[in-house]
Amino acid sequence: MDSAYDVRVWAIQTRYKTEGSKKKPLRYVVRWMVSGERFQRSYKIRAQADSFRSELLAAARNGELFDTLTGIPRAKLRTTKRMTWFEFACAYVDSKWQDSAPKSRKSTADNLIAITRALLAGRPGEPDRKLIGSALRHAFNTNERKKAPNTDVRSALRWIEGAAPSVARLAEPAELRSLLSALDQKHDGGLCAPDTIRLRRTTLRNALDYAVELSLLDTNPITEIKTRKHKTTLREVDRRSVANPVQARTLLLAMREINPRLTAFFGVMYYAALRPEEAVNLRRENLSLPGDGWGELHLERAAPEVGAEWTDSDSRTEERSLKHRHTGVGRTVPCAPELSTLLREHLRANGTAADGRLFRAMRSDGPLSSTVYGRAWATARTATFTPDVLASPLAKRPYDLRHAAVSTWLNATGDPTRVAEWAGHTVSVLLRVYARCLDGGEQDARKKVADRLRG
Repeated sequence: MDSAYDVRVWAIQTRYKTEGSKKKPLRYVVRWMVSGERFQRSYKIRAQADSFRSELLAAARNGELFDTLTGIPRAKLRTTKRMTWFEFACAYVDSKWQDSAPKSRKSTADNLIAITRALLAGRPGEPDRKLIGSALRHAFNTNERKKAPNTDVRSALRWIEGAAPSVARLAEPAELRSLLSALDQKHDGGLCAPDTIRLRRTTLRNALDYAVELSLLDTNPITEIKTRKHKTTLREVDRRSVANPVQARTLLLAMREINPRLTAFFGVMYYAALRPEEAVNLRRENLSLPGDGWGELHLERAAPEVGAEWTDSDSRTEERSLKHRHTGVGRTVPCAPELSTLLREHLRANGTAADGRLFRAMRSDGPLSSTVYGRAWATARTATFTPDVLASPLAKRPYDLRHAAVSTWLNATGDPTRVAEWAGHTVSVLLRVYARCLDGGEQDARKKVADRLRG
């Protein structure tokens, strides 16, 4: 039997915290018992606890059946019992799809796949792990779900639908603790990176908030679970990856020999700290280039690259607002004389695409692919560096040119507010990310220590 009439509801229990010599109410706990099983829920506000306790008492007086798994009246669980986690996750994806950028859609799907895999692990008849991943990736994509899957994916989806627990199960502390622990782990048993753990937990928390909106849960149970906190940290730039001006210029010179059409593309990342998705979408109308001296780049939109299945246009790139900017809010970046020269040379030699984009595919007006410029960059590094330097992280990715630009600006100007504005960061994020790249007098300090050691 999964339901019973034997219900007892106790008075609300107040839990306090001590501040100095005074006790301050912290939580209000509703406690009740169904057929010998004890349950409790806590609330920050007394009125919420009173309201929930009144619902329990009214249901008990009316002779309603209570669910022994969750302790909730069966009538209140009608909607919850009809919706499994898998059905709910698909509904959650659909609710976020329209207002999310393609990369956010993919990130949400990746995290939901990890959560769903953890909930399904060890169920009888479990298909191959890779097949489950393909099935869930199909299901957690609003556009792809409208298309008929192949036979294997369809079979895996049927198993997932049948094996998925109800959303109500996540209201159980033991079930939720087990899930949170599983989300921290890689498939091979190792611990995931802190950012991965943070993103998975954030997705779960947001999804459960949506479950509360749908009346599938009364409160978000994740707020009631005490677990070890994972410190959220921004990834600092590795100083070893940052090229100095001589190294950067040498790489750009090598690019002139390897692929002249991409020299200015890498130039805007080094001299103007553009992100790759900003450089790819740079247009003639965004340039303000005087005859000599400093110019300006007026950035308006970016075109991040992601799988075509995550975009509304079915293309790998889709124009979006600039990162950390609202729609229609741009950013102006200074254009050094060296970069102005590169851009003028590029325009004379290559012109623009039909829509004004400076950088395009090698054989068409289409977007410049990350595969193409990534391959060219790897070739330039090989042609420039010795084997030992090549094996190091120095300028390993094109994005490292942006790091080199911001680091140079910070050390040259000592003005983080202005540099943050140019780079499209907040000042706090800028300083935390580039803290290790600031020249804080390291060499002078070491020289003083050496002098002291020599007496």
